[in-house]
Amino acid sequence: MAEKKDNYKVVAENRRARYEYRVEDTWEAGLQLTGTEVKSLRSGQANIAESYCAVENGGIALINANIPEYKQAGPFFQHEPRRPRRLLLKQKEINKLKAAVERQGMTIVPLQLYFNERGIAKLKIALAQG
Repeated sequence: MAEKKDNYKVVAENRRARYEYRVEDTWEAGLQLTGTEVKSLRSGQANIAESYCAVENGGIALINANIPEYKQAGPFFQHEPRRPRRLLLKQKEINKLKAAVERQGMTIVPLQLYFNERGIAKLKIALAQG
């Protein structure tokens, strides 16, 4: 049998998450990003070690993730490095995550930030007990 290879480029990884939390279930979520954030990610600059996910305004947001400014862009086009970024999930998944956080006291933890085989930025999140 042929081996299946994962063709994705990892930008940032939260290695402490698997140590500090017991991971129950994982999801792949898209990110709502600006152009300079994507260019900064493509150059391999990001840190999600101190970040977390929270329920905000009927959706899930990535809080405290550091995507530094893209140096080649002018000052007008820059983004806020630690701004909250909305995660793109289906409503059914959002409701399941929201219920687990509110009722069972679980936490949504980002595990990995990467570009998939089509070149789209994705975030691997986990529902964890910690």
